[in-house]
Amino acid sequence: MSSLKAPSEPALRLSQDPRVRRYSSHFADLMDMLAPISVVEAYLDSHEGWFQRCAAPMAVQPLGRHGYILTLGSFGNFGFEVEPTIGLELLPQANGIYRIVTAPVANSAAKGEGPSLDDLYDVEFNASLKLDAPESPGLCTQVRWELDLSVWIQLPGVISLLPEGLVQSSGDHLLKQIVRQVSRKLTWKVQEDFHESNGLACPPRRKAQF
Repeated sequence: MSSLKAPSEPALRLSQDPRVRRYSSHFADLMDMLAPISVVEAYLDSHEGWFQRCAAPMAVQPLGRHGYILTLGSFGNFGFEVEPTIGLELLPQANGIYRIVTAPVANSAAKGEGPSLDDLYDVEFNASLKLDAPESPGLCTQVRWELDLSVWIQLPGVISLLPEGLVQSSGDHLLKQIVRQVSRKLTWKVQEDFHESNGLACPPRRKAQF
């Protein structure tokens, strides 16, 4: 059962204000773990160790029993920039699938005392890690990693003077670049950390599936 209360629906993603833009991206990758599924599950279950190590250099703070406050990095468009900080909850494994979802967090807890950023951005993070044992012989587990990320951001009014397609496409492209860079590095780090933690040689990196 989730250790965090379900968040109320953020107002920004429901806003009809034309200054509020939604940018989204999807990422998928595959990790080879040279160990049985039971060993990989034991590693993933102990997220209090690997998540903070592998998320670096992104800033990470604990949030409850299964959650973390994570600063994704700078996000900007047409000279307007914000550094989203979100709460993530790592849900317990269910039928070989691990999920990471957005968790509620007060901005004062994430950024320190100061003005709320709720009216500037909103982030929805949905990730899954599925464990599979290939039919080929050998003690190898494949971890399929997928991420859907959406960001709602309130841009300055002057942005409305630019062509609609340009504003949307440039924002989508920027977010996709950030997601690919962050997610790809995180995939490599988890793979390397798992094998190092278990005294195993790490297999070669696969070509990114995007």
